[in-house]
Amino acid sequence: MAQHALARERLFALRETIARLEGKPAPALAAAEREALAEGGKTPQRAILPPLAFGVECLDEALEGGLPLDAITEFRSALSRDAGAASGLAMAVAARLQKQEADAGRFLPLLWIGDAVGTLEAGRPYVPGFRDFGLSPERFLHAAPRKLDEALWLAEAAVESAAFSAVIFEVRGNPAHFGLTESRRLSLRAHAARRPLFLVRQAGAEEASSAAFRLHVEPAPSGLRPLPDGSKLSGSIGNPIFRLTLEKSRNPAPLSFLLEWNPHERQFLPVAEPNLVRPPGEQSAHSGAQLPASANGPHRPPAMGALLAFERAS
Repeated sequence: MAQHALARERLFALRETIARLEGKPAPALAAAEREALAEGGKTPQRAILPPLAFGVECLDEALEGGLPLDAITEFRSALSRDAGAASGLAMAVAARLQKQEADAGRFLPLLWIGDAVGTLEAGRPYVPGFRDFGLSPERFLHAAPRKLDEALWLAEAAVESAAFSAVIFEVRGNPAHFGLTESRRLSLRAHAARRPLFLVRQAGAEEASSAAFRLHVEPAPSGLRPLPDGSKLSGSIGNPIFRLTLEKSRNPAPLSFLLEWNPHERQFLPVAEPNLVRPPGEQSAHSGAQLPASANGPHRPPAMGALLAFERAS
């Protein structure tokens, strides 16, 4: 018994030392554990937060129920031109979270921390269009720090405060001052405050981080806008569609999905791959599966029209 008590005291001392190094008071959780153990009770157990489900069975199964609400989830775009897709998916997930919390009687705001370089490339969030996308503009706050260090400090303070339903942290590329150590600090704060942090990485490569999941996001062609009678409006543009690849998870290999975002219902819908028109012979970036080819043949490019012959100049 004495050895167990000594081990607990060492654990408490270690936590307090880490808190002092980070410029914080002793963690409240450690203080609560010490008080409970001093009274002869058991260590208090925190209730498990239910994950935020996409509502798509195959994707939620791969995510073990959905996105965790006390951890980091990374939405990565490999190219600058795909930054809007990564931002759009993060916004759609935040809108779904807002709806879930509103149904529970909670109306916390959402904080977007922009990246100075990323804003020059992809622009700022367009607040007037939020309502059409499913978000509540009156519950949206935007911060524009000038430096990455300031953005990191703000992200840590915002997550730790638990004053926001979610914090969206935008990062451009793979900066040297935002690596595994900084990601670990954000992850610890998200877990302690029981609040999610959505990391939007523009034009960045895969790297080690403390994110629970990482999704590679690409835009996909939208269909036609549906009419009340079930027909499609010719020449129109329907709901946005995202191509997701689950890069970091417990699955042994990356998994790809196509999701349509319905902003009015604030729900995701699965999209079948053959419904998208893609060049013949093009393959998926991860699965390598051959897509349906055109009538010209399995690997033959489409005809370019009639051939014309010209008289050779002498």
